[in-house]
Amino acid sequence: MKEALKDAIHRQRVALAEQLSKPLAELAGRAAAVWGSREELDMVLQCGCPDVPNCLFLYALDTNGIQLSDNVSKGGLLPEHYGRDRSQRPYMREAVPSWGFLLSDAYVSLRANRPSLTALQVVHRDGEAVGYVGADFDLRDLPVTAELYEESVDSQQIKGDPAIRGTVFQQCRVESLMDRSMDQACAILEELLTERGMFQGVIHFSSSRATIWLVEDPFRYRIFDHEALSDPDVCLLYPRRAYPENALIPADRIGSILKGMRQLRSADETLYLRSSSINIFNGMISLTFSCDGTHYMCWREFLEKDMSFWVGSAA
Repeated sequence: MKEALKDAIHRQRVALAEQLSKPLAELAGRAAAVWGSREELDMVLQCGCPDVPNCLFLYALDTNGIQLSDNVSKGGLLPEHYGRDRSQRPYMREAVPSWGFLLSDAYVSLRANRPSLTALQVVHRDGEAVGYVGADFDLRDLPVTAELYEESVDSQQIKGDPAIRGTVFQQCRVESLMDRSMDQACAILEELLTERGMFQGVIHFSSSRATIWLVEDPFRYRIFDHEALSDPDVCLLYPRRAYPENALIPADRIGSILKGMRQLRSADETLYLRSSSINIFNGMISLTFSCDGTHYMCWREFLEKDMSFWVGSAA
């Protein structure tokens, strides 16, 4: 996982821990006074359940992970969980920090097969750790407190299917229908991107098609086959609209980017471009070669590369 993504997840987990640690610590203090009594633990947990935001279940465990209470939820008690051995669950296999509170890594729950996480608070009695108060959460119930994660613009190279990479030098490029009308196809795509509201597209050179997304209808994609990509009349279907001011790729560089993709398509008969994508708002493009390796990069970096770099990288 990329460091930027890890950092964003960490910030979200810190915010959740800050919300949960205080109410669980207070609940553990009240549970310590009645530790060992199933009925009294159930009562304490029931009273404390509303104070733990978004909690699915509360329960008490001994230090070996054996449940000492029923499962307590806002809907009542689930007595069938009393005596349950949770010692092998993912959250019980993590080390609890010295301050006594653990927010587990996310895992898939046994009950609902849902992404979940558990918070554990150590319970102390007479200065000795006697167990834990546990709280289970369904990830869909938890608030997202961090800002929306933004994809990094750093260049990335991802290796593809080893079976394809292993046989790449036993194949050669076969001319596709799109190759035969490449000038028309690129002119149509440039028109759609700069004048007709297209903001993202995936161009499949080898299979002669393109998948496009439009600003006025961003949740649905449209598929153009080779006939559509060779007929400029298709542009009449989409009204003209101003090029978005917040696009990161300047409109006058779209043609150069498409030209570069065309060159990569025919630069080498063995190592050639199979498909590519472009998104004008995040300024990124992707390039997938015949070896099934894919590059993700900023449009500026793409235009700075020459053909020798690309053929060598694809190899």
